[in-house]
Amino acid sequence: MAVLSNKIDFAVIFSVKNANPNGDPLNGNRPRENYDGYGEVSDVCIKRKIRNRLQDLGQKIFVQSDDRCDDGCKSLSDRVASVPEIKKAGKDKDLYAKTACATWIDVRSFGQVFAFKGSDVSVGVRGPVSLHAAISVEPVEIESIQITKSVNSAPGSDGKASDTMGTKHRVNHATYVVYGSINCQLAEKTGFSDADASLIKQALVSLFENDSSSARPDGSMEVHKVYWWTHNCKTGQYSSAKVHHSLHVATKAGIDAPRSFADYEVSLTPLPGLNCEVLEGR
Repeated sequence: MAVLSNKIDFAVIFSVKNANPNGDPLNGNRPRENYDGYGEVSDVCIKRKIRNRLQDLGQKIFVQSDDRCDDGCKSLSDRVASVPEIKKAGKDKDLYAKTACATWIDVRSFGQVFAFKGSDVSVGVRGPVSLHAAISVEPVEIESIQITKSVNSAPGSDGKASDTMGTKHRVNHATYVVYGSINCQLAEKTGFSDADASLIKQALVSLFENDSSSARPDGSMEVHKVYWWTHNCKTGQYSSAKVHHSLHVATKAGIDAPRSFADYEVSLTPLPGLNCEVLEGR
């Protein structure tokens, strides 16, 4: 496969309705928000979803979630040990990294640190795909509801425990934007190809497929637009910052409390000579 030949920038606009897009475990699992009240979805959370979609597309993934494990490995170290070519690399860090990148698409995309207890080999891989945290267009409204669990987790003194009380948090509605880039210089080091970039694009368009949970019911999170800028050179015609700033998402005039994606105005400032592909979410 040909190594990535042109720098790429991208952006994804998605909405959340009555769901918790990314709970904060240090804050009672409330939806994440910054100090200004804007909603936030961490880059780590988004990478997890991209990995899941790539796995659904038939790609080999190194950092798998437990409920999606498809190779029987119970840990990352087990997964490394299951690849004979990596074991043969021994202390040759360059060969170790090259083999890992060739084996797993998420390693050659996002990078990975290979440092396991009991091993005298430590290898770091820098990936070409970088992601920002997703930030909401407007400050978010977080609603909390009380719930009860009627199933006994443990018997009480009289043989029946009382119901367990709990709290669920959700964002009523918000639209988020996440930006990212793919660097050609780092792609050359990991072997990230144009075909890999196409798979990343497919994953972004369908980011929330097979991602439902009690906090994120099916249909509560939706990708609306994916913007995919392909530069005509490896270093890029414009800086990523300038490209990302060319996309503008704002509440339409006269709307105080947006309740759907239709309440937002999306515009794109053209950058001369730079091609932008706009894709609809699935």
